Amino acid sequence: MARWEIKNVGMKGVAMAVPKNVVTTSELGLFSQEEADVFDNTVGIKRRHIAPDTMCASDMCQAAAEKLLVELGWEKDSIDVLLFESVTGDYRTPPTSCVLQDRLGLSENCFCMDIPMGCCGCMYAITVAGNLLTAGNVKRALLLIGDTALRMGSMKDKSRVPLFGDCGTAIALEYDEAANDIVVDFHTYGKGYEALMTPHGGFRHPATFTSFEYEDFGNGIVRAPIHSLINGMNVFSFAISRPPKSVETFLADYNINRETDIDYFLIHQANKMIVDRIVKKLKLPKEKVPYNLEEFGNLGGASIPSLMVTRIADQLRTKETTLLMSSFGLGLSWGTMWMKTKPMVISQLVILR
Repeated sequence: MARWEIKNVGMKGVAMAVPKNVVTTSELGLFSQEEADVFDNTVGIKRRHIAPDTMCASDMCQAAAEKLLVELGWEKDSIDVLLFESVTGDYRTPPTSCVLQDRLGLSENCFCMDIPMGCCGCMYAITVAGNLLTAGNVKRALLLIGDTALRMGSMKDKSRVPLFGDCGTAIALEYDEAANDIVVDFHTYGKGYEALMTPHGGFRHPATFTSFEYEDFGNGIVRAPIHSLINGMNVFSFAISRPPKSVETFLADYNINRETDIDYFLIHQANKMIVDRIVKKLKLPKEKVPYNLEEFGNLGGASIPSLMVTRIADQLRTKETTLLMSSFGLGLSWGTMWMKTKPMVISQLVILR
């Protein structure tokens, strides 16, 4: 069973950066105004921040990290672990975490690692860093989680373009013997990998001239094999079935009362239809389930830290807060995480101009 109870690790801060450019659904040029209104109301994503081609996920993550380190008062040479979770790294090689170690001015003694796990990325990064920190051999970890997912797809693909926004986040973890345990549970359904994928461009199907030939699949879906795709019905079916079932099992195994024991349920902001269905299926108190997809869209692995910064920052800054998180995406993979945080640094949203 892929389940951990991570001891002696506390979350000390979270920061988030987005590009200044905000695009509404109607401004994407894919819908009539009536169609855009229907999309906004059903899918729930009304606006998204879109990075220019000159801005990478690493740039946004770096901006978030710089702000967070200053507000924490952490010296840069005190960072022992740097993780970069993204499917939109700067290069195929080298790992972007290594590039960021230099750009951030961190010590050469820093352990660096890239994690390309998509929408579950935040929880993967916390799990990896947490297990590195738990024994006390290293003391501080900086997790950079972000994507420029929009440009992975075809700008002519109605099934994908309106869903995503661009963002970079930073999370600070520290060895802390007084911290509450972080409990995490992961699952993988590799058989469903084709529901979310980029068919060409890897070593299974290297990019050729045909990789860039567009095909019209109908219903406003026009893309080439080099573009990322979403099989909407398969993803929807997966997201409203396996993750909620795992959350239910998790709550039962740890005797957690959803009404009284959790302050907030942070659910990956895939789209309103999916999140609403999960909330209904799990009978979650609606006042404990924050949303920000209407403002930022699907931010991939940065979705959960973005909720911390934009929706529950005041609570996290001032009070001990119990969180239950649920993420799902590429792989197909999904996970549930429980943590009780102590008051931490939550930086103001950084807007990159």
